[in-house]
Amino acid sequence: MQRFWRLLEGSDGGRNSGYYMILGSALALTVIGLIMVLSSSSVTAIANGTSSFVLFLRQGIFAVLGIVLMLVLSRFPVRFYRRYAWILFALSGALLLLVFTPLGVTVNGNRNWIEIAGMRAQPSEAAKLALSIWAAQVLVTKGPLVRTDWKHAVVPVVFPGGALILGLVLLGHDVGTLLVLAMIIAAALFMGGAQGRIFAVGSVLGVVGMLGTFLTSDNRMSRLAAWLQLDCETNDACYQPMHGFYALASGGWWGVGLGQSRQKWSYLPESQTDYIIAIIGEELGLIGSLVIVVLFAVLAIALYRVAYRSHDPFVRIATAAIMAWLIGQAFVNIAMVTGLLPVIGIPLPFISYGGSALTLSLAAVGVVLAFARQTARQPVAPTPDGKSSQRA
Repeated sequence: MQRFWRLLEGSDGGRNSGYYMILGSALALTVIGLIMVLSSSSVTAIANGTSSFVLFLRQGIFAVLGIVLMLVLSRFPVRFYRRYAWILFALSGALLLLVFTPLGVTVNGNRNWIEIAGMRAQPSEAAKLALSIWAAQVLVTKGPLVRTDWKHAVVPVVFPGGALILGLVLLGHDVGTLLVLAMIIAAALFMGGAQGRIFAVGSVLGVVGMLGTFLTSDNRMSRLAAWLQLDCETNDACYQPMHGFYALASGGWWGVGLGQSRQKWSYLPESQTDYIIAIIGEELGLIGSLVIVVLFAVLAIALYRVAYRSHDPFVRIATAAIMAWLIGQAFVNIAMVTGLLPVIGIPLPFISYGGSALTLSLAAVGVVLAFARQTARQPVAPTPDGKSSQRA
């Protein structure tokens, strides 16, 4: 067990191992995502009378922009993110408000897009990164008060700041993003030392709120019924998860071959976005799907190493929040496709088609890379047994 924890914490590796693990896993996931976007979208694109490469090229442009942004953000000092945390939060809120102006666009029942000069973007993706940095800055500024007085943990991270962001997303009917934002806030509070009763009350309120969002929407209720396998003979919501299961089942161990999916021939809706892991399972099999899982596991371990090794509480809280976003969203997406959770429309980070989601995910990686660079420059503190340690 001790050896496992040393491996997880990186005690036996290089001082900057987390940096290269984060960079390598994020780039590998992005490359695999580009390949699978091309494979899953080519047939639909041809059917729509466009080039089979149209979505691949768009995603490729955003991937390049995201990688450049990642490398730029990785060079900024940590104090830069602390200094502009409130500005980033205010800008993200302003962008979310634009969704309810004439610039806003409704896609599949969710009003969470803005369109300018033919280009669409999701402001909620920027809100995930801004919320992670802002919550960390607020909690660090409050310091020990967060652990001793529950009101300092709640205000303003949960209310009014977090509630404002969540409320704007909920007004756009995007329950999936709402869940991810809630995970970001919970992770930040946990790392900030908030009292356990806050999580108990928050969990109860979250369950009640989630039930409310389902009960007030016929579409979500039909998805819940599809998850429970109720009335699938008449419930159209069963169609997508059922064909997702067909794709995964037909893939077997090694898959039917890259580009050879049958379900992408207009059988599986959103095959290049929410259900892209089903296409991966069909074409690359269980082995290919496990490669994706392993890469996300490597990313999770590397993010944990950065948070564990850092002496800076801001770095630890912000890294935990970003980890909850990227890894938590990946878990929910895979659980959704495999039937462990109902379908709520959450894409797979780095893999699913979506320019703003990919760009902001890579930007988040760039922020953590900046944290990892600072952590690697920390002085090594001796441990009681005389060995060196990254921990203070």
